[in-house]
Amino acid sequence: MWREFRTSRIAGGRPDRPISSWHFCDNKQDADECARLVVSGRKRATAPSLWSFERDGEALPQPGDLHVITDWEGIAQCIIRITGVEIIPLDRITEEHARREGEGDGSLAWWHRAHWAYYHRELLNSAYEPQPDMPIVFQRFECVYR
Repeated sequence: MWREFRTSRIAGGRPDRPISSWHFCDNKQDADECARLVVSGRKRATAPSLWSFERDGEALPQPGDLHVITDWEGIAQCIIRITGVEIIPLDRITEEHARREGEGDGSLAWWHRAHWAYYHRELLNSAYEPQPDMPIVFQRFECVYR
């Protein structure tokens, strides 16, 4: 998929820009569903904790970054471009944020239930414990290649 993207006019003159590939979530069912939601255009954001980036020594995403999104098995599904990044306290996530993520029923209540459980799994065995005001790296993106 990356090779095809590099030769397409969609690449916009950035074919050699470094990218990463990854899947959403921490289990097959959710990872595959999120990949489908991105490809369909419903999922246009993601929201890991800042603490997961710090724990893993990862750089924060930047607007313009490209990522190959895979399913759980590592099969490429699409390429996204980050369009915006903001660090928001968990308790300041809004209905608009939840709708943009496109998961579940799109409500803030569903988002909080699902993500609170996810953040507990994401930070398990780390020096961090989920808190209501913990920093979230809210990333907006667009699907640029399917």
